[in-house]
Amino acid sequence: MVSAKDNSDSWRVGVLFSQTGVTSAIERTQLNATLLAIEEINANGGVLGRPVEPVIYDPASDPKKFRAFAERLFQFDRIRILFGCYMSSTRKAVLPVVEGHRGLLFYPTQYEGFEYSRNCIYTGAAPNQNSIQLARFLLSTYGNRFLLVGSNYVYPYESNRLMADFVVQSKGKVLDEIYVPLQASQGDFDKVIARIKKTSPEVIFSTVVGAGTAAFYRAYRAAGFDPARMPIASLATNEAEVAEMGAEAAEGHITAAPFFETLSSAAARRFVSSFKQKYGDDAPVTAGAEASYFQVHLAMRAVGKCGSDDPEQVLGNLRDFEFDAPQGRVRVDPENNHTYLWPRIARLDRNGRFQIVWNPGVRVKPDPYCVVQSLDDWSVDDQQLIRP
Repeated sequence: MVSAKDNSDSWRVGVLFSQTGVTSAIERTQLNATLLAIEEINANGGVLGRPVEPVIYDPASDPKKFRAFAERLFQFDRIRILFGCYMSSTRKAVLPVVEGHRGLLFYPTQYEGFEYSRNCIYTGAAPNQNSIQLARFLLSTYGNRFLLVGSNYVYPYESNRLMADFVVQSKGKVLDEIYVPLQASQGDFDKVIARIKKTSPEVIFSTVVGAGTAAFYRAYRAAGFDPARMPIASLATNEAEVAEMGAEAAEGHITAAPFFETLSSAAARRFVSSFKQKYGDDAPVTAGAEASYFQVHLAMRAVGKCGSDDPEQVLGNLRDFEFDAPQGRVRVDPENNHTYLWPRIARLDRNGRFQIVWNPGVRVKPDPYCVVQSLDDWSVDDQQLIRP
């Protein structure tokens, strides 16, 4: 825990990412990226000559602790802007506190959609910025017999519901839908593996998160399945989980996200280089880290423009500019407080590195309610795909 003293010469902001607990591997990358952005801003003179001062707590992947620390940040530490949360259960625990204090939460994680809060800026992917694209790619490349596996909380349930809709649109079949605890045991995944053997899907769509991700992929590998014929496809598996599971277990599997550590653009290379220079060559750089990084720059640019961290003024100014994020130029949609993002799909190679296999090169307007749910809006048929 890091607390802040009263200092009117700084812009104090709250930071809530888990440094311990089941989702700490990914959330540490988000914390690190947040602190990197703050360091960059302060190195350039701060905002209007005042440094940004983070007030940091460790909620340990526990929604109740997230809520308690959010209360402390607004009541005791007197922050007005909060950066944080990974799991949807933690976001939903924090949002009533943010709304009650008329604060502003910046949420940097892809999620299930179907939400709007005037007091939240969503900088991770909405379903129309990753789920639709992933479904179209999988159906075109591997087949239409899907098995859905997820952790037992809100994000997997909603994401699986959407994926099932997309599969049915293509006259496919969802063979089963299985959920494991957040603190899953080996026995939980033994049951999943047995179900895979019995149903013989063509695609396994995984919304398993946190420490269970590595255990699931290792169990898949130990069972002798072939990812070239039946991959695990995910919206949540990232470089942090790959580092935990190892390249052998990761090879051949698929993820959809706006950012991967292997992106070759100059902005992406600069970000990855700065991140690894600060945190080590082996530090994983995830899509959640990239969103955490650019949202700090977005937020503090708005603070500088209006000369205040008053959430109402910050909200008004966020809509007036764009930011050249590592993934590409982003901006906040004033209609829904979500962010225009760049969808991509990557496959893990033998070295455990994501290699892009589908990149439309377009920025997608966020549609968190999936008003348009047609797979015909996206096609990989004309794209140059890299086959396994």
